[in-house]
Amino acid sequence: MKYYIKYVLVTVFILTVLNAYSQDMDSLTIRNIYSEALTSFTAYDNLRELCKNIGGRLTGSKQVVDAAKWYLGKLQSINVDNAYLQDVMVRNWVRGDKETAYSNSKSGKNDFHVCALGTSVGTGEKGITGKVIEVKSFDELKKLGRENVEGKIVFFSRAADQRGYTTGYGYGSSVGQRVNGAVEGARYGAIGVVVRSATDSYDYFPHTGVMRYNDSLPKIPAIGISTKDADKLSELLKADSDLSFYFRTTCKQNPDVQGFNVIGEIKGSEKPDEIILVGGHIDSWDLGEGAHDDGTGIIQSMEVLRLFQSLGIKPKHTIRCVAFIDEEIDQKGARKYAEVVKEKNEKHIAAIESDMGGLTPHGFAFEMSEERLEKYKNYQKYFEPYWLHLFVKGGSGVDVSFLNNAEVDLIGLIVDSQQYFDYHHSANDVFENVNRREMQLGSASLAGLIYLIDKYDIR
Repeated sequence: MKYYIKYVLVTVFILTVLNAYSQDMDSLTIRNIYSEALTSFTAYDNLRELCKNIGGRLTGSKQVVDAAKWYLGKLQSINVDNAYLQDVMVRNWVRGDKETAYSNSKSGKNDFHVCALGTSVGTGEKGITGKVIEVKSFDELKKLGRENVEGKIVFFSRAADQRGYTTGYGYGSSVGQRVNGAVEGARYGAIGVVVRSATDSYDYFPHTGVMRYNDSLPKIPAIGISTKDADKLSELLKADSDLSFYFRTTCKQNPDVQGFNVIGEIKGSEKPDEIILVGGHIDSWDLGEGAHDDGTGIIQSMEVLRLFQSLGIKPKHTIRCVAFIDEEIDQKGARKYAEVVKEKNEKHIAAIESDMGGLTPHGFAFEMSEERLEKYKNYQKYFEPYWLHLFVKGGSGVDVSFLNNAEVDLIGLIVDSQQYFDYHHSANDVFENVNRREMQLGSASLAGLIYLIDKYDIR
């Protein structure tokens, strides 16, 4: 018996030592990932090229096709095992001339900073002029009824709710009037809509973003107005309710065109048919350079592969980077990717998205059961030295959500959101507003989590 007890004690001791050694090696690998990311300028230089040489990448535009080919070349330059374009037919909405808007009232003429909302119809060359009716909700519009709205321009002036910690709370509280404002305005006979930008920032940058139509109702033009100008218009209306408002947009919808998802991968050494995906979206709105939304996301995703290659990390599973097309409008890139996955019977074990900007990372949101999340929380200790402390249930990302099934762990990178909606969908979303260290902390966080998922496969 004493020999058996001795054997058990020795075995426990050896296993404890091996486990501690393994944890030390994992900590060292993750330390090396962060060190390489934070001292390298490769990803930041890539973002600069994307933003300055190509710029805004509206779905259906020449720029987004140029970006896809550029991204493919960058993947090939880091010697991934496979890199290719995946064909996707996408919408081709064109903004047209720079938008103009002004009011005439007792105080004279006032100009405003505005932009067409994404997929809106245009006003025509002459523009439209009308009296303005201001509302803060669809219920308020409904109470006014057709008799008070018909033939007028509806001004949706509800501001983002500032009370939440995350700025996504404010965005969510106001974005509905952008998405469905034209439908509700048309329902009561409006000739156009003006929508306060869905942002917490207070400035002269109008924000665009997708809006929708109902085919059973007239399609009326829709514009976003900067937050400062929205307040100015409200004040002018208080002083003169008979104020007239003019705006002109020449946007239009052209026939669908060819677009591309861009895919690169490092093949797994033991389970090459099992895939860990990391991605973002290559398209952006055209007012700025698409730096935070989502240039940083696709650059970070490619950087994960570069970090693995640079540090000689040989994954067991295939690590696949995907730059999805058309996230901003119809998500046709994500839909096509998911269709091909189903057709080929490909097996994904995890899919991680970065689409909240290149800001300081705080953790990960896990779209899964509490029971499964508890297993992922075993990885938290490896990220504590980098102040990455959130491992919580939450949404993963629009693009990876199309892979949603019981076998795929969906995960989103959580970042400090306080400045994100200052840039989001506006001309303010430029390379100069991305901090290299913050972006690279995100790159390293993604690579670190993927390293652990690949090594331990907690299924």
